[in-house]
This record gives sequence, C-alpha cells and structure tokens, in this order.
Amino acid sequence: MNEKKNILSRTYLIYIFMCVFALGILYRICVIQFVQGDEWRSKAEAFTTKLDSVEAVRGNIFDVNGALLATSLPYYEIAVDINAPSITEKIYKANRDSLASSLSNLFEDKSEKEYLRILNKARSAGDRYVLLQRNVSYKNLQVLKAFPIFRKGRKGGLVTLQTNRRERPFQMLAGRTIGMSRPGVKPVGLEGAFDSTLSGVSGKRLMQQIAGGVWRPINDENEVEPKDGNDLYTTIDINIQDVAQQALMRSLTKNGASHGCAILMEVKTGAIKAIVNLTKSANDTSTYNESFNYAIGYPTEPGSTFKLASMLAVIDEYNISLDEKVEVGNGECMYFDKKVKDSHAPEFPVLNVQRVFETSSNVGVSKIITKYYSKNPQQFANKLNSFHLNEKLGLSIPGEGKGVIPQTKTKFWSGVTLPQLSYGYESLITPLQTLTLYNAVANNGRMVKPRFVKEIKRNGIVIKTYCTEILEEQIVKKETIAKAKKLLEGVVTNGSGKALNITAFKVGGKTGTAQIAINGSYGRVGERSYQASFVGYFPAENPQYSCIVVINSPSNGVYYGAAVAGPVFKEIAEKVYSGSLDFIRPINDNKTLITKVPSVITTKGNEIASVTKKLAIPVSQPETDKYLSRFSKDSTKIILAENNIENQLRKGIMPNLHGLSAKDALFLLENKGIHVQLHGFGSVQKQSIEAGQKFNKGNKIVLTLI
Repeated sequence: MNEKKNILSRTYLIYIFMCVFALGILYRICVIQFVQGDEWRSKAEAFTTKLDSVEAVRGNIFDVNGALLATSLPYYEIAVDINAPSITEKIYKANRDSLASSLSNLFEDKSEKEYLRILNKARSAGDRYVLLQRNVSYKNLQVLKAFPIFRKGRKGGLVTLQTNRRERPFQMLAGRTIGMSRPGVKPVGLEGAFDSTLSGVSGKRLMQQIAGGVWRPINDENEVEPKDGNDLYTTIDINIQDVAQQALMRSLTKNGASHGCAILMEVKTGAIKAIVNLTKSANDTSTYNESFNYAIGYPTEPGSTFKLASMLAVIDEYNISLDEKVEVGNGECMYFDKKVKDSHAPEFPVLNVQRVFETSSNVGVSKIITKYYSKNPQQFANKLNSFHLNEKLGLSIPGEGKGVIPQTKTKFWSGVTLPQLSYGYESLITPLQTLTLYNAVANNGRMVKPRFVKEIKRNGIVIKTYCTEILEEQIVKKETIAKAKKLLEGVVTNGSGKALNITAFKVGGKTGTAQIAINGSYGRVGERSYQASFVGYFPAENPQYSCIVVINSPSNGVYYGAAVAGPVFKEIAEKVYSGSLDFIRPINDNKTLITKVPSVITTKGNEIASVTKKLAIPVSQPETDKYLSRFSKDSTKIILAENNIENQLRKGIMPNLHGLSAKDALFLLENKGIHVQLHGFGSVQKQSIEAGQKFNKGNKIVLTLI
C-alpha cells in the first residue's frame, strides 16, 4: 500500500511539474508574442534585411559648346523571381516557352532549351532569385520589360539592379585631362578634381536575403532616392582638340618620338581650348595613347624657349636696346670647364640682340645675361621667380608639376649655372608654365591662370561660374613687352622659325631644342636624346590664342624644334584661324558699298515697292500693280513711271521689252500665243520683233538677255 502511494505521489509530482513547465512555456510564448514581439521581429528582420546604398548617377562632363565628353551609362543586373505569387502555374505554363525563346534571342548566349531548363529548375525548387544576365544596357532592359510574364514588372518576377559605367564618347580625345572614374580607383583629371561635384548623393534601398544567401531588392516606403551629380562644362573645344591631336599624332609617328603634348589657350581668358598628351604604346610602338598628362605634370629642361624669360628679365631691369651688339665669335665660348656652343655657326662674329634671339644663339644669350648679372646672379633668379616659373600655377587638375629655378644659396648653384640657365638648362619647367609666360607677353603683360572649367550646372541651371584669374597684372613694363613681341615675331619672320611664316596671318613665337639628360648625363654624340618644342601666339597683330607643342625623343635623325614641333603648331594655328569667326571682320563694320541707287528691271509696281522697302532704297513711283519702268537717271532716287506694255499687247502691237526679266517676258508673251526663245541671262536688251510692229498668234520672237 505504501509502495502504491509512493508511486502515485511521484506520478502526481511529475504531472504537476509538467503542467507548471507547460504553463511556463505558454507564458513565455505569450510574453514573446505579445509583449516582446516587436523587438524580436525587428531582430529577426535585421538578419534577413539590410539597407543598401543606391549609387547616384554621376554628372556629365561637356565641352565648351555642349558636346558630351564623359557620361554615366546605366547597366543592369537582370534576375527573375519565377515563383512570385502573381505567377500562377497556369500563367507560367502558358508563357514559359515564349519567355525562354525571347531570352535566347536577346542575349544569344544560351539556347531556348537551356533557358527553359533554368526557369523550370527554379520553379520546381522554389527559388525566388535566379540571375539571368549582367551588364544589360538600358535599351535591352526596355526590350526585356515587354517579354511574356516580365511585362507585369515586379509582379511578373523581373528583378533589376542598376549600376552606372563611366564612358567617354570621344574615347582618347583629351582623355587624360578629362580623367576616368572607376569603382575602387581614385579618379584623375577633371573627374578627380571635381569628384564631389560630379558624384551626387547616394540613396538607400532595402534588400532582403533569400535562400542561398542571395540579396534582392524589395519595395519599401522609406526608400531614399539618390541625388544625381552636377554637370561640368569645360573650356575645351572638342573640334579644336581633334585638330590638335591629329596634328601631334602625325608628327610623333613621322619622327618616331616617345611622347609629346600640345596645348592651345585663349590669350585673354586663359581658357584651355585643347590639351593633348600622347605616349607611344608599350605593346604596339606604332600607336599612341593618353596615359600621362605631360602638359601639366612633367617639368623638364625647356631649352631655347626659356630664352624669352631671360630676355624679359634683362630688358626690363636694364632697358637694353635690341640693337646692342653682342660678340658671338665662331659660335663657341667657355665658362670655366663648360663649353657653350651654338647649333649653327653664326652669320657674323658680332650680332645685335634682335639677331641673337632670332637665330637662337646660346653663346649670344649667355653673354648678354652674364654681362648684366654675373655680379649678382640671385637678382636674375629673383626676376625669373617673379614670372612664377619656380612654383605651381594652382591648376584645378591634380598632379601639377612644380617648376625649379636654381637659387644661388643652394648646393645646386655653380659657376656655370648662370650661363646655362640663360638658355634653358639647369631649370625644370612644365609645358603649361612655359605657355603661361608666353601667353602673358601676348596679353600685353597680364599673366592669367590657365583654366579648364567654364561652369557647373544642375538640371540646366548654372550654379557656379569660373572666371579668369589674374596671377600678375603686369609681369614687366609695357616697353619690355613691346620689345619682346618684336623679338618673337622676328623669329618667325627672319629667324629659326621661318617655316611657320603663314601668309594669312602673322605668328610670334620661339623654337626650342634641348638635350635630355638621362641618368645625369647628356650622352655621347649619336646617343643623345632631344626635346623639340615651339611656343607662340597668333595672330601677332591681335593675339587670340597661344600654343605650345613639345615632342620628346624623336628618333629619325630630325630633332630641331622648327622641323619637329613647328609643323604641329602651324597646322593647329591655320585650322583654328580658318574655322573661327573671331578672325573674320563683321560685315556691318564695312562701309556701304552702294554709293548710288541701283538700276531697276521693268516689273510690276507692287514687286518693286516690296524690294525697295526691304533694302531701304529711296524710290518715287505710282501706287499700282502694273508694270513700271525707270523714268529718270537720278543717282539719289529711283523714279519710276507706268509702262504701257500690257495695253500694247492687247492691241496686237509688240511693246518695248527692254529691261524686262526673263520671267516677266515669258509670262506676258506666251499668254498672247507668241513662242519665245531666250539667249543669255539677266534682263532683255534686244528683241527680234521690233517695238511698234504688229504680231500674230504663233509668231516666234528671240530675246537677248544681258
């Protein structure tokens, strides 16, 4: 009995425990469901959903005329949720074959059977996300949306994820200056300089994780739309850019050069209209591409183009005359252990300053500079510094190289530095810095900062304009500028730049040929590398553009600036001049060519009235639509009287047809049945049937027009 009670007690105890445990579980379920439900549901969703960033459409980059230089094209990742609730079994079976066929025809990567197998497998497995294609264009997306099942959009199971790819419609044209924006890579050029302006603001999209760890977008009220980037309008003219690139490419190819650059700038504003940087391809030495911005980022020893800076300094500080005599001897001289030699023997042992510059005499320029600055060479360095040649220009594009002008207190200064520096060695200058100095001379002494950007727009509305920045209001005295222009124009007229003497307009400029130091050495004869350049402005009488061309390491035996870089400058200048309205004199600036009233043909009064009114020609005539002829030879006013042509024709009498146009003569005579034969052009001067004679229907008349 006691044993039975013990068993029952234990059973009741276990039962009670189980009941309490069940009640505890029930209680906990109620608490989780009703009290803590929202908290746990949000935690669960956190593991299966996330907010993903939606990339904003990057702003476009345009040239100065609105031509598209860089844009973001949308591409799409296409997937299908073939088990979407709206896709019933009936709808699926009725459309699966045509959908598979459409996909195969559009993408041409799989057969209809393969696509059908993919769709059937996903349908039977209950998959909610099956990737079909990546990098689908916007055009093909619109085609997809019309496919069976997909035409219902998301209800039809079509899932799209947009990505944007940066494209340059003009490919290599100004490629390095425009730059490129790629995911994970820091943008360069204008793309990098204005990255924050172009980027816009990313949006937010709710994504859900489904089977297989795949994330798909889901509709959400709180989705944040991205804010697209602003548009950048540059100063570049893509038409001029193309001219400059083709000209430079031809010269590089012809001369077997390693690389080169060309820049065209507006004199008054500093706006860069074209900038080309071409490098010989490593894989194919017959082609060139834009891989480095030599124009702004590659300072080198400039060679003879630097002689302008030397002459500006000495003329401005010592007011030397261009007729001052300089002894150049046989074109050689020594400075300590350094021999300075001209590329060509001088015409005479004594030349004036003008001729020294025109013939690009290294000996002559070095003697001028050492004569005036040997006692205080830092004075010369200071004057060069005032031209901003030893500092960055502060361009909007990153990667600008810094110029170097040696200073006397540094370890790099030696006894031969002053003469070497005078003709372009022992200094480092970028092509754009050189151009900026020449542009200042063309601009009558005002040095402006080169600029690449005109304005920023958003939805077609200008939100920021970039104006011309002045680096120096007057780099040297006006008298110095006048002398410098005479020197530069003399180079093209009578000196080393004769090949650039263009008939249509004058050019001012300077040739440059510099040996390039390789590993600190200029090499032996036959192994030396050269840099050929030409820089100047046009038209010389009223400079509108300045231009520099630099070509490095020509390898076909021709390396002088006039022969290698000069033709590129000339081609650019001629094509820009011929294609620009800036050089054409407005016709309303011309004096009126008509000094007396013109002659008038015999025609109807209303037609004469219309023409004379449009041309503002003084006229006196009766108000009639009948034929009028000139009555007086007054040179200040046309006096017209009614002609009785029509009355005479009605009476069968041939009228005087003198002065009638061919149109009017045919109209009047053929209406009377007369056959007309015309000879010549203009108005009637002779007629085969004399005025006053009778005529019959069917008669023939020959009219001579002059």
